[in-house]
Amino acid sequence: MSGPAVARSRCLAAGRRLAGLVVFAALLSSGAASAVGVVSLEAPSGLQPLLEKHLGFIGEKSGDELDEGGRVALLRRARKEVADILATEGHFKPSVEGRETPGGGFAVVVDPGPRTTIADVELHFSGAASGAAERLDALRAAWALPVGQPFRQADWDAAKQQLLDGLSLRDYAAAAITASEALIDPESASARLRVDIDSGRAFRFGSIEVTGLADYDRSLLERYQPPEPGEPYSQERLLRYQTALQNTPYFASVVVDIDRSTATPEAAPVQVLVTEAKPRRVGFGVGVSSNTGYRFETSYRDAHFLDKAYNLVSGLRIEQRRQLAYADVFLPPTQAGYLDSVGALVEHTHIAGLQTRRQSFGVVRTIPRGNIENRFAINYQREMLAPDDSLGTRRNALTANWSWTGRFVDNILDPRDGQVLNLQLGGASQAVLSDRNFVRVYGRYQLFWPVMRRDVLILRAEGGITLAESRDGVPQDFLFRTGGAQTVRGYAYQSLGVKDGSATVGGRYLAVTSAEYVHWYEGNWGVAAFVDAGNANDERQLFKMNLGYGVGPRWKSPAGPIAVDLAYGQRDHRLRLQFAVAIAF
Repeated sequence: MSGPAVARSRCLAAGRRLAGLVVFAALLSSGAASAVGVVSLEAPSGLQPLLEKHLGFIGEKSGDELDEGGRVALLRRARKEVADILATEGHFKPSVEGRETPGGGFAVVVDPGPRTTIADVELHFSGAASGAAERLDALRAAWALPVGQPFRQADWDAAKQQLLDGLSLRDYAAAAITASEALIDPESASARLRVDIDSGRAFRFGSIEVTGLADYDRSLLERYQPPEPGEPYSQERLLRYQTALQNTPYFASVVVDIDRSTATPEAAPVQVLVTEAKPRRVGFGVGVSSNTGYRFETSYRDAHFLDKAYNLVSGLRIEQRRQLAYADVFLPPTQAGYLDSVGALVEHTHIAGLQTRRQSFGVVRTIPRGNIENRFAINYQREMLAPDDSLGTRRNALTANWSWTGRFVDNILDPRDGQVLNLQLGGASQAVLSDRNFVRVYGRYQLFWPVMRRDVLILRAEGGITLAESRDGVPQDFLFRTGGAQTVRGYAYQSLGVKDGSATVGGRYLAVTSAEYVHWYEGNWGVAAFVDAGNANDERQLFKMNLGYGVGPRWKSPAGPIAVDLAYGQRDHRLRLQFAVAIAF
């Protein structure tokens, strides 16, 4: 080709032609034999894998079927296919030659030529967005193929899609590219780009149109904060609403969208298509814990309890050291996003020599706001304690409780960077159905600190105090015991506390610290080393930290990293094997 030439069609069609490449077999046979060998490729290292992937004749035996005429045919085909492939990478003047190789083979030698770079970019906007100068300036500034950058077909396609997304994902739902062209000049190895995009009219959300409801009322969907009528269109807003509905127990599938061809974009209906889930489910499970031993559990859930959108979650759990039956009813969220529930619990435990029987009933309001969760609860419980080799007692309490949790981590199930903080405040009064006046304050903090490319340092601290004249009359839930997996490793579960007979009961003071370093290998396996220290006591003057340390493997499961630790408790001079799912609280 002489002089500047336009190669527009080659650039636009190159991607489609790749799919049509076929394997070369024996090309010609005229009786003139050459030595046995293979067809090989010689190209720059950066392009060699791409060409080998799409040139099917590479590695084929040439043998005596590849005579002079066959080589000519091979090169003719190779020049066409190599040109199509390299055009997608911005090389529009490649050179393809052939040469014999030792052993009777034949090499296809590729010189890609100069790489095309962007010489000029024109972005033209029409429609309602043409008046939004600031936004269009931002789109032009964010254009992904600026002047001077190498031209690639994949980058060209991605840049156009990014430009379209910049309009269509917010406000202009019907935005479309009306014309685009890449004018390639192979002689100067330059490209001139032009994109015309019509934003269409600005969209705003209208009313909700629901399809697929049978068991539930339409008002249920309105409790999950749908887009408000008149709110500017946003794809992210639709996805957030769709995710909120999908995460409920009421629906098996949810699709939320708008009609982009509507005649009323200023009030585009929000179309919600749902498939209701089966409301009733029965589950069974088995497990094992180093804290409470072997476990069997059965559960029953009813998302249409009392013929309303109430979600009943109930179950029976039988463990070696704990048995409980529970039932909770979760109401749909309020218009403000509050989550209310009511529940009852019957529990029996025999842990660290302390036998406990407890009945509890309570109501809870949870207020989630992004990474922060507030929880308010009122709970009445009766408790019977029977320490081994000591006298039993009974305790009653009507408690008010507040919990604040902030989770600021990169991955809630597998955190590597960030922090988690939990604060709790609760108490009871003798004036209201309680045996003792008390106030309990508790806090727990975890820091996840990334180290190098894969490792993480985990620091943890927790502490608590129960303000009361004595521990007598205070339920165990409002006192402190520690020890076991995820607390002070190297000690039996809840074995650190106050001695009563041969049992360990809760004390009014708690302090725990921990440092753990996890090295992750390629894949899902890692190894950790840790040091824990902590105790629970009833007298500050007698408070003494107990040290535990050890090592153990880690495995990244879908529920979070599973930790198996071999830990040594310095006070007891004993090794213990302990395991848990190590997720952020």
